[in-house]
Amino acid sequence: MATILSVSGSPSATSRTARLLRHLDDRLRQQGHDVIALDVRSLPADALLSADFRHPAIAEAAALFDRADGVVIGTPVYKAAYAGLLKSLLDLLPQYALTGKTVLPLATGGSTAHVLAIDYALRPVLSSMGASHIVQGWFTVDKDISVGDDGTLTVAPGAAEALAQVTDQFSAVLGGRTTVLAPTG
Repeated sequence: MATILSVSGSPSATSRTARLLRHLDDRLRQQGHDVIALDVRSLPADALLSADFRHPAIAEAAALFDRADGVVIGTPVYKAAYAGLLKSLLDLLPQYALTGKTVLPLATGGSTAHVLAIDYALRPVLSSMGASHIVQGWFTVDKDISVGDDGTLTVAPGAAEALAQVTDQFSAVLGGRTTVLAPTG
């Protein structure tokens, strides 16, 4: 099966975006894929902010993109755009770092007013980086994602079904098994 890089662009350690991605990572693993998680917030801030292309952590992140067959990009939406932290990493990658890759863009935010951030802010950047196929993305409203005291993630039924559908579409393009799983949630 495919190697998938799952990138969280959230700056928060308690991010709903990152938790949602890790939840979807499990679904992709069940479909037979090798999934590598990358939380951009774990990269050195000084390297990101000073555009240090040669920093070992940045070089390692770039190598993960190179190695992947598919990439899931998850970001919270702030002020109608994807996270600046994610932009910092994307700016440091080679211009065509996504060439030949299938990409699944996902976003979370407080209001459906930001739903177009995927298509009008993130998708053009992913396309300019050479993605061969950008599957339908999905925006999940924060209120549809809850985290229990024990860390258990719950996704509201409608959002869970939509996330399962876009994740399965992404997996199918990469050659994964998609028929045996119930909706994510």
